[in-house]
Amino acid sequence: QSQLVESGGGLVQPGGSLRLSCAASGFTLNVYTVGWFRQAPGKEREGVSCISISGGPTNYADSVKGRFSISRDNAKNTVYLQMNSLKPEDTAVYYCAAIRGYYYCSGYDRYDYNSWGQGTQVTVSS
Repeated sequence: QSQLVESGGGLVQPGGSLRLSCAASGFTLNVYTVGWFRQAPGKEREGVSCISISGGPTNYADSVKGRFSISRDNAKNTVYLQMNSLKPEDTAVYYCAAIRGYYYCSGYDRYDYNSWGQGTQVTVSS
């Protein structure tokens, strides 16, 4: 069964860090462009970051530029989202999604993704 599984969420104080993982099973993630999204209570889902196939472009929402970093480890079939200098407004459920092929990530929040994970909760609070 093909699926994406997010992990690494949790409770962290403002200014802290977390690293989210998006692991694929049943398919090879390295031929997919991957996006990270988040949804806070009462708000619409928003794009956070995107990474294309190895060597390709990345993109970030303005609200996370300079604080978040996306990367992939093809050997582990996993994409990561390193989140530093976390703020209370980063609190949300974070999802990863994958779309097969090379994409430039310029409009990643509008791609028709093939697969979505179940989400992992990130809470930033003192």
